[in-house]
Amino acid sequence: MVPAAISTSPSVTSCPSRRLSQRKSQSYCRTVSTMSNHVSKSTLSVSVNSIADPDSRTCECFDLHNELVPYGKAWAWQKELVRQKKASIQSGGDCPDTLIVLQHQPVYTMGTGSSEEYLNFDTKNAPFDVHRTERGGEVTYHGPGQLVMYPIINLRNHKMDLHWYLRSLEEVVLRALLSAFSIKASRLEGFTGVWVGDEKLAAIGIRVSQWIAYHGLALNVTADLTPFQWIIPCGLRNRRVGSIKGILREAYSSINCGYVDVLIPGECHLVDIACDALIEAFAEVFQLEVCRKPLTEAFLMGKSF
Repeated sequence: MVPAAISTSPSVTSCPSRRLSQRKSQSYCRTVSTMSNHVSKSTLSVSVNSIADPDSRTCECFDLHNELVPYGKAWAWQKELVRQKKASIQSGGDCPDTLIVLQHQPVYTMGTGSSEEYLNFDTKNAPFDVHRTERGGEVTYHGPGQLVMYPIINLRNHKMDLHWYLRSLEEVVLRALLSAFSIKASRLEGFTGVWVGDEKLAAIGIRVSQWIAYHGLALNVTADLTPFQWIIPCGLRNRRVGSIKGILREAYSSINCGYVDVLIPGECHLVDIACDALIEAFAEVFQLEVCRKPLTEAFLMGKSF
């Protein structure tokens, strides 16, 4: 499902695809696995039961992970997809799941009940645009080097349980980090998201309307974390924000390697690896056959289809 027309500012290419061979990626992951307590190939201690449905369902996937998409544009797209899915259900039609993966231009977003006390700036003089949305959770930052995954899915086809859905999104990130980078991340009791030690790598915020879920998760891959200093991320004081790149640099440094920047793949490559891992883990956790679909240039330029 693609909306008929969304007129917004154009997206900006973040990084052209620079995929290296799968064998090189696998070799890199094996190397990293021995480098720190947080980088391990051991099995995850926490898991979420997959859907016990033998019939494979499909999920259309729009992979824009090399695009910097304005937040307002992606938000409007999500709401239009939700509208289309509701209409399809009401008419008795098919309602396939949709997955969008992208990066955003720098922006702060707040949940429906977010408090401005977690902003370390005056909203009239904000460093970036600020959007108050209908998702749950407090303020967070999106920007280049952070992968954002928006599943727009019908929970009637999965499990009508919001706690289960949140834990499943966490599981997607946990599996992706372990499989692609051998990073052993974890949940933190009482909080939503994915952590490595006391650093939060992935934030999650969702909205569910008539059991259609949207918004989703954000994973810091190579993002500049400076903009997080201008807010209290997710309303959590005395907690740090981390990134995959930072965890890997720490891992290499811990073995006294003098060639950290040489050994860690380039930023575009890290984002490519993380994107593929997230999509694969999403398919596994939700037992979906993910079908990547191209997006017309008209949409990317904010024109009618």
